Amino acid sequence: MIQSPEYITVLQPYVPGKPIEELERELGISNSIKLASNENPLGPSPEAVKAIKDSFADLNRYPDGAGYYLKNALSQMLSVSPDELILGNGSNELLDIAARTYLQAGDEAVMASPSFVVYGMAVQSVGGRSVQVPLKDYRHDLEAMAAAITPRTKMVFIANPNNPTGTINTKDEFDAFMEKTTDNMLVVVDEAYYEYVSAPDYADSMKQFSAGRNILILRTFSKIYGLAGLRIGYGIAKKEILTDMNRLREPFNTNSLAQKAALAALRDKAHVSNSRKINAEGKEYLYQQLTSLGISYVPTEANFIFIPIKDSIAINNGLMKKGVIIRPMGPMAIRVTIGLPEENRRFIEALKEVITS
Repeated sequence: MIQSPEYITVLQPYVPGKPIEELERELGISNSIKLASNENPLGPSPEAVKAIKDSFADLNRYPDGAGYYLKNALSQMLSVSPDELILGNGSNELLDIAARTYLQAGDEAVMASPSFVVYGMAVQSVGGRSVQVPLKDYRHDLEAMAAAITPRTKMVFIANPNNPTGTINTKDEFDAFMEKTTDNMLVVVDEAYYEYVSAPDYADSMKQFSAGRNILILRTFSKIYGLAGLRIGYGIAKKEILTDMNRLREPFNTNSLAQKAALAALRDKAHVSNSRKINAEGKEYLYQQLTSLGISYVPTEANFIFIPIKDSIAINNGLMKKGVIIRPMGPMAIRVTIGLPEENRRFIEALKEVITS
């Protein structure tokens, strides 16, 4: 019988947030809301939707494998060369390509814990070893991560803001960490929630890129741009790094609708601005309500809030019965996406009922 390597057979698949349809089918309820997957509650830009509709007649054609127009728009926005950009089927695909490009069996990759689970999965899928460094005060402990680097370290993953805690690392912390990296390793900085950050001391990854560092900066159209269903993201890195990654990138890895929607979404600055505003207002409302309930939370720079709380599994189950889907983070915490005002109010009312029942 054909047998896969042990590091594949023990790999645990990613479990996404429960879809609304599945919850309602299981419990026989309706009018549910989903605050589990950090999606933009406003949906996509109307301009992106129009671009999709205008492209329906061309679906018999393969997409632009190079993503010429989208990469050129990103190039102008970011002041980088198109050769320093790579498009992915979501930034998830780029994580996987980076691991397959730069890791061999037995190589090490340093990452924080808890952080985005896909990092460890990408490393394990090529037979690498994840070196997990605990968070400190819910933030990446970059000093400890630097100390964890060994001659076998070939990659480091940094989520900034971090998922699931929503915390960031500062410019000084990040710059000091980069000074401790070596020339034979790649630092992957996942900035999926970059557009939500308002902190003035947020780490400047582009500064390190401009300095010629071995850095891969990942961003996505799944979050603030509201295109999670189309799966498109991008990476920024030196041309030499992306030349290697493009050897493994599948042809036509981003579809034509995703490319055109992303291009339109980039132009709709009003939609991005409104998404930030709705998120900031929702965040303050949830902070106030959680404080009034005596529930602690981790201040966030993203579009979700990490809430350390006992009996999180029971709380999650109780919320689902009331048609509110959040994300349990083990037995001692939950993560809730910041939604529209009515969704935030519904979450708080359901939470009140669950914790007092």
